[in-house]
Amino acid sequence: METKEKSRYSDAELAEFKDIIEKKIAEAEKDLELLNASISHNNNGTDDTSPTFKMMEDGSDTLSREETAQLAARQEKFIKHLRAALVRIENKSYGICRKTGKLISKDRLRVVPHATLSIEAKRMQ
Repeated sequence: METKEKSRYSDAELAEFKDIIEKKIAEAEKDLELLNASISHNNNGTDDTSPTFKMMEDGSDTLSREETAQLAARQEKFIKHLRAALVRIENKSYGICRKTGKLISKDRLRVVPHATLSIEAKRMQ
């Protein structure tokens, strides 16, 4: 007897993944909010009138702000990918590798819920 390979995840499985993704989005949005607050945090002090010997500190503040901005951008991209995964769940195309057309393993999707490639396809890259 031939066993037919599953072509998509069941509605119950998709609901499980949707729950995982929604939790990850909530966490990521909290982190993004903190990062954005850190970037826009302004001291209404006299930092802009500081003497020139504080130039090193100003440089490190700028670098820190740039790094925080990069982290915020990465977080926004992560949230975008998670939301795209929710769309795939609604379309019932979630968990299908875009290269091989096979199902991505549940273990992989639990760890990287926005994955669009199976491990097999990743290795082929």
